[in-house]
Amino acid sequence: MSEQLALLPGYLTAHLQLTLLALLSSAAVSLPLGVAVTRVRWLEQPALGVAGVIQTIPSLALLAVMVPLLAALGLQSIGFLPAFIGLTLYGVLPMLRNTVTGIAGVDPAIREAARAVGMTPAQQLRRVELPLAMPVIVAGIRTATVWTVGIATLSTPVGATSLGNYIFSGLQTRNSTAVLVGCVAAAALAMLLDGLVRALETGVRTRRRRRVAVVVAAMAALYLYTGLTLAAPLLSRSGRPVTIGAKTFTEQYILAHLLGQWVERETGRPTTQRQSLGSMVAFNALAAGDIDVYVDYSGTLWANEMGRQTVGMDRATVLAEVRTFLADAHGIRVAATLGFENAYAVAMRARDADAMRLTRLSDLTPLAPGLSMGGDYEFFSRPEWVAIRDTYGLAFGEQRTMDPALMYQAVAQGAVDLISAFTTDGRISAFDLRVLEDDRAAIPPYDALILVSARLARDWPDVLVALARLDGAIDVDTMRRMNLDVDERGADPITVAADFLSGLSRARPAGETR
Repeated sequence: MSEQLALLPGYLTAHLQLTLLALLSSAAVSLPLGVAVTRVRWLEQPALGVAGVIQTIPSLALLAVMVPLLAALGLQSIGFLPAFIGLTLYGVLPMLRNTVTGIAGVDPAIREAARAVGMTPAQQLRRVELPLAMPVIVAGIRTATVWTVGIATLSTPVGATSLGNYIFSGLQTRNSTAVLVGCVAAAALAMLLDGLVRALETGVRTRRRRRVAVVVAAMAALYLYTGLTLAAPLLSRSGRPVTIGAKTFTEQYILAHLLGQWVERETGRPTTQRQSLGSMVAFNALAAGDIDVYVDYSGTLWANEMGRQTVGMDRATVLAEVRTFLADAHGIRVAATLGFENAYAVAMRARDADAMRLTRLSDLTPLAPGLSMGGDYEFFSRPEWVAIRDTYGLAFGEQRTMDPALMYQAVAQGAVDLISAFTTDGRISAFDLRVLEDDRAAIPPYDALILVSARLARDWPDVLVALARLDGAIDVDTMRRMNLDVDERGADPITVAADFLSGLSRARPAGETR
């Protein structure tokens, strides 16, 4: 618990920054537009229609779509900006709709009376319509506030730090404490902000000046804190940190912390993490220079980025051509080959494999229609799955996409018959699973590679040199053991990474390369 609470100030501050600024931007768009709609009636349908369409897009998809759009515009494609824009758009509809509804709901007789006493349209709006519509408008703001706090937890996959870091990493590493802290903190923040908005509206409506003053002071303090914490990195004289990315599974969290600790120790440069990124998000961010370093796998790059045929490829050819492609197409350097492969595999309970006499994927073909298979979020849309399916003629009775952290538990408990496993995952042994042999070589090699951006290679050659010293540093048994420590024994990825580096230092003197 103490380790998780130590992370709370940073995560909560980042979450507050996203939420408050997105709400302010949503209000700046929605409230004037809502007033305009009540004056220009033909605006109502298009304005509410566009806002409604945005609202129908799943929140995570809306945040994710910001990444390629911003990259195409040459803007920062991950981190604060895409999350901020997505959250701002999501907050528009409830504020806009309630503003229109509130003003439109004012009794026509009251409007007529205001005109009869000589009020101008502006005075009528300011002194009559807005005060009467205020409870409805504030209800929309409160709804947007709670939505924004909740949806901000989904900004982690696009590289924005938030309380979602607790939830995403906790789910992947089976750390229920982290998930609990993230959920409780998000709920508390939503209740606090909702209470402040409600108290402000009540104070204004009942003309309690002291309450209004207290609430305004509290909100001003929050916005001041948000502004200062956002500006602090820009005003800091220390250099920009080395940004290390990680995808959404245990091994990536361990390796990201390992790289961060190694860079800090070997070069003295500060580092920061961007965790729980999707495969394409991580690669595009590296190519754009939004992150500096992350670990990817030769087979993933071969299939996803290069679009090459996966069947029958040998390890040396894939590795050599991946290096050339990355350098020529994106200026990305392979700093080191860590020394192990983490390939996709198809795994099932050993006792079921024995009962069905299954040892190879080709044995599975006639039985597939009666079996169910689980895969992670990406697997069934990846070229590797297409290659496996077509090479072996597999047509499962059911395919289920699920969180990677839950796949192993699902197959162990019989919820599915097979899963798309990772060969370095310690849970294969822990849950007594059997990996079926890829006897027709449909799955490409998956060497773990440390990739660095063109900017890092240009600006920080000392970091590139330090990372190169990790070449061949981790074998498959070591990586599997580290994954098992986190997934089954509840160890923190930071601690596991530190323990590995301590052992590496004892085995390999400083500066020695392999």
